Amino acid sequence: MAKIYQRWNIHHRLQHILLFVSFFILTFTGLPIKYAYSSWAPSVIRFFGGFDTTLIIHKVAAAIMIVAAIYHLGYLLVCWLVKKQTSTAMVPTWKDVTDLLDHIVYSFGLTEKDAEFGRYSYKEKFDYWAVFWGIAIMVGSGLMMWFPQISVQYVPRWILDCAQVAHSDEAMLAITAVFIWHFYNAHFSPLVFPMSMVWWNGKSSQAEMEEFHPLELQKIAPAEAGAGEQTVEVSSFRRNPGLIIAQMIIYAAILAWFLYGFLPLGLM
Repeated sequence: MAKIYQRWNIHHRLQHILLFVSFFILTFTGLPIKYAYSSWAPSVIRFFGGFDTTLIIHKVAAAIMIVAAIYHLGYLLVCWLVKKQTSTAMVPTWKDVTDLLDHIVYSFGLTEKDAEFGRYSYKEKFDYWAVFWGIAIMVGSGLMMWFPQISVQYVPRWILDCAQVAHSDEAMLAITAVFIWHFYNAHFSPLVFPMSMVWWNGKSSQAEMEEFHPLELQKIAPAEAGAGEQTVEVSSFRRNPGLIIAQMIIYAAILAWFLYGFLPLGLM
C-alpha cells in the first residue's frame, strides 16, 4: 500500500483557503469597478446588487485577505519564537535558477533527466513571494483609497493618486499571474489535472512525492525514495515538442486577448 505524507497542516490549508476565496471575490468585484464603462461591467455590477453593494463586497473581501496575511505572519512568528521552528524552504537559492534552466531543457526533450525539487520548487517559491509582494502593494494602496480623509492628513494628494494607479495595475498583474501561471501549474498541467488536493487535505502520496518533491522524500524517508509504485502518470505532453508548441500558442493567444481586451482600458 502506497504511503501518504502530510505536507500541509491545518494552518497552511486555512491560510490558503482564506487567500483564494478573498482573491476570487476581489477579482469578480474589482474588475467591473475598474472597467465600469465597459459594456459587460453593468451586468456584473447588477448581479452583485448595484455599485455600492459591489464596493462593500470588495471591501469585505479585502478585509478577509488582510486577515489571511496577518494569520500567516502570526503563524510564522509563533513557529519561530514559541515553537522554535524555523524553515528556509521558501527562501530562493541559486539552485532554483539552475532548476528552472534544467526544467526548460527537459521539457523540450533535450535531456532525459528533469530537475529535482525539495519541499518547494522554483514555481512554488515564485507564487509565494509574488503573493507577499502583491499583498503589500494591494493592502497599502487599498487602505489609502478606503480611508482617503485620513490618508491625505499624512501624505500629499499625488501619493493617493499614485496609490490608485498602483492598486489597479498590481491587481491586473496578480490576476494575470494567477489565471495563467498558477492555474496551469496547480490545475491544468497534465500531471495534476484537475487539481492537486494538497490544499484540501494537506496530503501527498509517495508517488506524488517522488514526482514533484523527490529531494524532500529522500530527507524524510530515504529508504522509501524511489521504491513506490509510480501511480502518477507522466504525460507524453512533457516529451512531445509539438504539444509543447501548441500549448505555447494557446497561452500566447489567451495573453494576447487579455492584453488587448483589458490592459488598454487600465492605462486610460
